[in-house]
Amino acid sequence: MKPKIILTRQLPDSVETRMRELFNAQLNETDEAFTKEQLIDAVKKADVLVPTVTDEISAEIIAEAGPQLKLIASFGVGVDHIDLKAAKEKGITVTNTPGVLTEDTADVVMSLILAVPRRIAEGDVRARSGQWKGWSPTGMLGRRINGKRLGIVGMGDIGEAVARRARGFGMSIHYHNRKPVHPELEAELEATYWESLDQMLPRMDIVSVNCPSTPQTQGLLSRERLSLLQPHAYLVNTSRGDVIDEAALIDLLSNNGIAGAGLDVYADEPHIPDALRKLKNTVLLPHIGSATIEGRQDMGQKVIINIQTFIDGHTPPDRVVEAML
Repeated sequence: MKPKIILTRQLPDSVETRMRELFNAQLNETDEAFTKEQLIDAVKKADVLVPTVTDEISAEIIAEAGPQLKLIASFGVGVDHIDLKAAKEKGITVTNTPGVLTEDTADVVMSLILAVPRRIAEGDVRARSGQWKGWSPTGMLGRRINGKRLGIVGMGDIGEAVARRARGFGMSIHYHNRKPVHPELEAELEATYWESLDQMLPRMDIVSVNCPSTPQTQGLLSRERLSLLQPHAYLVNTSRGDVIDEAALIDLLSNNGIAGAGLDVYADEPHIPDALRKLKNTVLLPHIGSATIEGRQDMGQKVIINIQTFIDGHTPPDRVVEAML
Protein backbone atom coordinates (compact mmCIF):
# COMPACT_ATOMS: atom_id res chain seq x y z
CA MET A 1 0.00 0.00 0.00
CA LYS A 2 1.27 3.45 -0.88
CA PRO A 3 1.45 5.79 2.13
CA LYS A 4 -1.28 8.43 2.34
CA ILE A 5 0.18 11.90 1.84
CA ILE A 6 -2.00 14.98 2.40
CA LEU A 7 -0.91 18.30 0.87
CA THR A 8 -2.39 21.41 2.46
CA ARG A 9 -1.83 23.67 -0.57
CA GLN A 10 -1.24 23.42 -4.29
CA LEU A 11 2.36 22.69 -5.29
CA PRO A 12 3.92 22.91 -8.77
CA ASP A 13 2.35 20.47 -11.25
CA SER A 14 5.56 18.50 -11.69
CA VAL A 15 5.84 18.02 -7.92
CA GLU A 16 2.22 16.96 -7.47
CA THR A 17 2.45 14.57 -10.42
CA ARG A 18 5.55 12.88 -9.01
CA MET A 19 3.88 12.59 -5.60
CA ARG A 20 0.87 10.91 -7.21
CA GLU A 21 3.23 8.45 -8.92
CA LEU A 22 5.06 7.56 -5.72
CA PHE A 23 2.43 7.92 -3.02
CA ASN A 24 -1.30 7.97 -2.35
CA ALA A 25 -1.24 11.75 -2.48
CA GLN A 26 -4.34 13.81 -1.66
CA LEU A 27 -4.05 17.21 -3.39
CA ASN A 28 -5.63 20.55 -2.54
CA GLU A 29 -7.17 21.50 -5.86
CA THR A 30 -8.70 24.75 -4.59
CA ASP A 31 -5.42 26.00 -3.04
CA GLU A 32 -7.42 27.48 -0.16
CA ALA A 33 -5.64 27.30 3.18
CA PHE A 34 -6.85 24.53 5.47
CA THR A 35 -8.95 25.54 8.43
CA LYS A 36 -8.07 24.28 11.89
CA GLU A 37 -10.76 21.62 11.53
CA GLN A 38 -9.35 20.48 8.19
CA LEU A 39 -5.84 20.26 9.65
CA ILE A 40 -7.14 18.12 12.51
CA ASP A 41 -8.93 15.86 10.03
CA ALA A 42 -5.74 15.62 7.96
CA VAL A 43 -3.51 14.55 10.87
CA LYS A 44 -6.06 11.91 11.82
CA LYS A 45 -5.88 10.32 8.35
CA ALA A 46 -2.44 10.99 6.87
CA ASP A 47 0.69 8.89 7.11
CA VAL A 48 2.59 12.02 6.06
CA LEU A 49 1.38 15.61 6.26
CA VAL A 50 2.86 18.17 3.84
CA PRO A 51 2.01 21.62 5.26
CA THR A 52 3.36 25.01 4.26
CA VAL A 53 4.72 27.88 6.33
CA THR A 54 1.25 29.43 6.66
CA ASP A 55 -0.26 26.33 8.31
CA GLU A 56 -0.23 26.60 12.11
CA ILE A 57 0.53 23.05 13.26
CA SER A 58 -0.01 23.66 16.96
CA ALA A 59 0.33 21.30 19.90
CA GLU A 60 -3.46 21.07 19.96
CA ILE A 61 -3.55 19.86 16.36
CA ILE A 62 -0.64 17.45 16.86
CA ALA A 63 -2.42 15.96 19.87
CA GLU A 64 -5.24 14.91 17.52
CA ALA A 65 -2.88 13.02 15.19
CA GLY A 66 -3.54 9.37 14.59
CA PRO A 67 -0.88 6.77 15.37
CA GLN A 68 -0.15 6.37 11.65
CA LEU A 69 1.17 9.96 11.28
CA LYS A 70 4.93 9.63 11.56
CA LEU A 71 6.22 12.46 9.39
CA ILE A 72 5.46 16.14 8.85
CA ALA A 73 7.35 17.05 5.67
CA SER A 74 7.00 20.82 5.60
CA PHE A 75 7.17 22.68 2.29
CA GLY A 76 9.36 25.59 3.38
CA VAL A 77 12.50 26.49 5.27
CA GLY A 78 11.07 28.02 8.45
CA VAL A 79 9.53 25.69 11.02
CA ASP A 80 8.19 28.25 13.47
CA HIS A 81 4.66 27.29 12.37
CA ILE A 82 5.08 23.79 13.83
CA ASP A 83 5.18 22.97 17.54
CA LEU A 84 8.39 20.95 17.35
CA LYS A 85 8.30 19.87 21.00
CA ALA A 86 4.80 18.46 20.63
CA ALA A 87 5.78 16.65 17.43
CA LYS A 88 8.78 15.05 19.07
CA GLU A 89 6.79 13.93 22.09
CA LYS A 90 4.12 12.48 19.78
CA GLY A 91 6.73 10.46 17.90
CA ILE A 92 6.52 12.52 14.69
CA THR A 93 9.58 13.40 12.65
CA VAL A 94 9.65 16.89 11.08
CA THR A 95 11.56 17.90 7.94
CA ASN A 96 11.92 21.13 5.98
CA THR A 97 13.45 22.28 2.68
CA PRO A 98 16.63 24.27 3.41
CA GLY A 99 19.28 25.47 1.01
CA VAL A 100 17.16 26.02 -2.10
CA LEU A 101 15.82 29.52 -1.44
CA THR A 102 18.98 31.38 -0.51
CA GLU A 103 19.70 33.04 -3.83
CA ASP A 104 16.05 33.81 -4.61
CA THR A 105 15.50 35.50 -1.25
CA ALA A 106 18.78 37.40 -1.47
CA ASP A 107 17.69 38.75 -4.87
CA VAL A 108 14.53 40.20 -3.31
CA VAL A 109 16.49 41.65 -0.40
CA MET A 110 18.81 43.41 -2.82
CA SER A 111 15.89 44.66 -4.90
CA LEU A 112 14.39 46.27 -1.78
CA ILE A 113 17.74 47.73 -0.78
CA LEU A 114 17.79 49.42 -4.17
CA ALA A 115 14.08 50.21 -4.51
CA VAL A 116 13.42 52.01 -1.23
CA PRO A 117 16.21 54.63 -1.19
CA ARG A 118 15.84 55.25 -4.94
CA ARG A 119 12.03 55.51 -4.67
CA ILE A 120 11.51 53.00 -7.48
CA ALA A 121 7.92 52.00 -6.62
CA GLU A 122 6.91 55.62 -6.11
CA GLY A 123 8.44 56.51 -9.44
CA ASP A 124 6.51 53.73 -11.18
CA VAL A 125 3.24 55.10 -9.80
CA ARG A 126 4.12 58.61 -10.95
CA ALA A 127 5.08 57.45 -14.45
CA ARG A 128 1.77 55.59 -14.84
CA SER A 129 -0.35 58.40 -13.43
CA GLY A 130 -0.21 60.62 -16.49
CA GLN A 131 0.72 63.53 -14.23
CA TRP A 132 4.50 63.41 -14.71
CA LYS A 133 5.71 66.70 -16.17
CA GLY A 134 9.19 65.57 -17.18
CA TRP A 135 12.66 65.55 -15.73
CA SER A 136 13.77 68.22 -13.28
CA PRO A 137 16.95 68.70 -11.24
CA THR A 138 15.12 68.16 -7.95
CA GLY A 139 12.53 65.64 -9.08
CA MET A 140 12.23 62.27 -7.28
CA LEU A 141 15.48 62.64 -5.37
CA GLY A 142 16.55 59.52 -3.52
CA ARG A 143 19.67 58.27 -1.78
CA ARG A 144 22.84 56.80 -3.32
CA ILE A 145 23.60 53.14 -2.52
CA ASN A 146 27.30 53.09 -3.26
CA GLY A 147 29.42 53.76 -0.19
CA LYS A 148 26.63 53.19 2.31
CA ARG A 149 26.91 50.92 5.38
CA LEU A 150 24.70 47.83 5.30
CA GLY A 151 23.96 46.17 8.64
CA ILE A 152 22.87 42.54 8.27
CA VAL A 153 20.96 41.05 11.20
CA GLY A 154 21.54 37.32 10.90
CA MET A 155 24.58 36.25 8.86
CA GLY A 156 23.39 32.83 7.75
CA ASP A 157 23.29 31.61 4.15
CA ILE A 158 20.87 34.34 3.06
CA GLY A 159 22.72 37.05 4.95
CA GLU A 160 25.97 35.96 3.28
CA ALA A 161 24.32 35.97 -0.16
CA VAL A 162 22.99 39.48 0.50
CA ALA A 163 26.44 40.63 1.58
CA ARG A 164 27.99 39.36 -1.66
CA ARG A 165 25.43 41.25 -3.74
CA ALA A 166 25.79 44.41 -1.68
CA ARG A 167 29.57 44.33 -2.08
CA GLY A 168 29.00 44.45 -5.83
CA PHE A 169 27.13 47.73 -5.33
CA GLY A 170 30.00 49.21 -3.34
CA MET A 171 28.41 48.89 0.08
CA SER A 172 30.31 48.41 3.33
CA ILE A 173 29.24 45.21 5.11
CA HIS A 174 28.49 45.03 8.82
CA TYR A 175 26.68 42.24 10.62
CA HIS A 176 25.26 41.05 13.92
CA ASN A 177 25.11 37.33 14.61
CA ARG A 178 25.22 34.96 17.54
CA LYS A 179 28.90 34.48 16.70
CA PRO A 180 31.30 35.75 14.03
CA VAL A 181 31.45 33.95 10.69
CA HIS A 182 34.61 32.14 9.62
CA PRO A 183 37.56 34.56 9.47
CA GLU A 184 38.19 33.74 5.80
CA LEU A 185 34.61 34.67 4.87
CA GLU A 186 34.77 37.80 6.98
CA ALA A 187 37.98 38.83 5.25
CA GLU A 188 36.56 38.05 1.79
CA LEU A 189 33.50 40.21 2.43
CA GLU A 190 35.52 42.82 4.34
CA ALA A 191 32.73 42.52 6.90
CA THR A 192 32.70 44.05 10.36
CA TYR A 193 31.21 41.96 13.18
CA TRP A 194 29.14 43.61 15.91
CA GLU A 195 28.51 41.51 18.99
CA SER A 196 26.09 44.20 20.19
CA LEU A 197 23.10 44.86 17.97
CA ASP A 198 22.44 48.05 19.91
CA GLN A 199 25.87 49.37 18.95
CA MET A 200 25.51 48.44 15.30
CA LEU A 201 22.05 49.85 14.53
CA PRO A 202 22.72 53.59 15.01
CA ARG A 203 25.77 53.41 12.74
CA MET A 204 24.05 51.85 9.71
CA ASP A 205 22.54 53.47 6.63
CA ILE A 206 20.52 50.39 5.70
CA VAL A 207 19.59 47.42 7.91
CA SER A 208 18.57 44.08 6.42
CA VAL A 209 16.84 41.57 8.70
CA ASN A 210 17.69 38.01 7.68
CA CYS A 211 17.45 35.98 10.88
CA PRO A 212 14.91 33.17 11.33
CA SER A 213 11.94 33.47 13.65
CA THR A 214 12.76 31.74 16.92
CA PRO A 215 11.79 32.41 20.55
CA GLN A 216 15.07 34.32 20.81
CA THR A 217 14.49 36.54 17.75
CA GLN A 218 10.78 37.32 18.15
CA GLY A 219 10.58 41.03 18.87
CA LEU A 220 14.35 41.34 18.40
CA LEU A 221 13.91 44.75 16.78
CA SER A 222 11.82 46.22 19.55
CA ARG A 223 10.59 49.79 19.79
CA GLU A 224 13.68 50.65 21.81
CA ARG A 225 16.04 49.13 19.25
CA LEU A 226 14.24 50.65 16.27
CA SER A 227 14.58 54.05 17.92
CA LEU A 228 18.36 53.63 17.69
CA LEU A 229 18.23 53.96 13.90
CA GLN A 230 19.16 57.30 12.41
CA PRO A 231 16.51 59.40 10.57
CA HIS A 232 18.31 58.80 7.26
CA ALA A 233 18.35 54.99 7.70
CA TYR A 234 16.30 52.40 5.81
CA LEU A 235 15.05 49.03 7.06
CA VAL A 236 14.50 45.90 4.94
CA ASN A 237 12.80 42.77 6.28
CA THR A 238 12.40 39.51 4.38
CA SER A 239 12.67 37.12 7.34
CA ARG A 240 9.54 37.01 9.49
CA GLY A 241 7.18 39.78 10.57
CA ASP A 242 7.36 38.94 14.27
CA VAL A 243 11.07 39.79 14.42
CA ILE A 244 10.12 43.48 14.29
CA ASP A 245 7.74 45.52 16.44
CA GLU A 246 5.43 46.44 13.56
CA ALA A 247 3.50 49.14 15.43
CA ALA A 248 6.74 50.84 16.44
CA LEU A 249 8.01 50.66 12.87
CA ILE A 250 4.83 52.32 11.58
CA ASP A 251 5.25 55.11 14.13
CA LEU A 252 8.85 55.71 13.06
CA LEU A 253 7.95 55.74 9.37
CA SER A 254 5.01 58.07 9.96
CA ASN A 255 7.04 60.57 11.94
CA ASN A 256 10.25 60.58 9.90
CA GLY A 257 12.05 58.59 12.54
CA ILE A 258 13.63 56.61 9.71
CA ALA A 259 13.71 57.35 5.98
CA GLY A 260 11.88 54.28 4.71
CA ALA A 261 11.34 50.53 4.76
CA GLY A 262 11.10 47.64 2.33
CA LEU A 263 8.99 44.77 3.65
CA ASP A 264 8.15 41.32 2.32
CA VAL A 265 6.78 39.91 5.59
CA TYR A 266 4.32 41.12 8.22
CA ALA A 267 3.31 40.36 11.78
CA ASP A 268 -0.18 39.08 10.98
CA GLU A 269 -0.12 37.85 7.39
CA PRO A 270 -1.94 38.27 5.12
CA HIS A 271 -3.20 41.34 7.01
CA ILE A 272 -1.15 44.48 6.44
CA PRO A 273 -2.15 47.44 8.65
CA ASP A 274 -3.88 50.28 6.82
CA ALA A 275 -1.43 52.76 8.33
CA LEU A 276 1.46 50.85 6.77
CA ARG A 277 -0.18 50.54 3.36
CA LYS A 278 -0.77 54.29 3.18
CA LEU A 279 2.85 55.25 3.75
CA LYS A 280 4.72 56.51 0.70
CA ASN A 281 8.17 55.84 2.12
CA THR A 282 7.71 52.07 1.95
CA VAL A 283 7.88 49.32 -0.64
CA LEU A 284 5.53 46.48 0.33
CA LEU A 285 5.73 43.02 -1.24
CA PRO A 286 3.33 40.07 -0.73
CA HIS A 287 5.83 37.61 0.79
CA ILE A 288 7.54 36.74 -2.51
CA GLY A 289 11.10 36.32 -1.26
CA SER A 290 11.27 32.71 -2.43
CA ALA A 291 8.69 32.91 -5.20
CA THR A 292 10.50 31.61 -8.25
CA ILE A 293 9.43 28.67 -10.40
CA GLU A 294 12.82 27.04 -9.94
CA GLY A 295 12.76 27.52 -6.18
CA ARG A 296 9.31 26.02 -5.73
CA GLN A 297 10.22 23.01 -7.86
CA ASP A 298 13.42 22.48 -5.88
CA MET A 299 11.46 22.70 -2.62
CA GLY A 300 9.01 20.09 -3.86
CA GLN A 301 11.80 17.74 -4.83
CA LYS A 302 13.27 18.07 -1.34
CA VAL A 303 9.89 17.20 0.19
CA ILE A 304 9.67 14.08 -2.01
CA ILE A 305 13.21 12.99 -1.12
CA ASN A 306 12.51 13.48 2.59
CA ILE A 307 9.32 11.42 2.38
CA GLN A 308 10.81 8.62 0.28
CA THR A 309 13.91 8.40 2.46
CA PHE A 310 11.78 8.20 5.60
CA ILE A 311 9.49 5.55 4.13
CA ASP A 312 12.54 3.50 3.13
CA GLY A 313 13.56 3.44 6.78
CA HIS A 314 16.41 5.92 6.61
CA THR A 315 17.01 9.32 8.19
CA PRO A 316 15.59 12.11 5.99
CA PRO A 317 18.35 14.47 4.83
CA ASP A 318 16.48 17.56 6.04
CA ARG A 319 15.32 16.34 9.42
CA VAL A 320 14.57 19.10 11.90
CA VAL A 321 13.09 16.93 14.63
CA GLU A 322 13.78 13.26 15.23
CA ALA A 323 10.83 11.54 16.81
CA MET A 324 11.14 10.65 20.50
CA LEU A 325 10.42 6.93 20.44
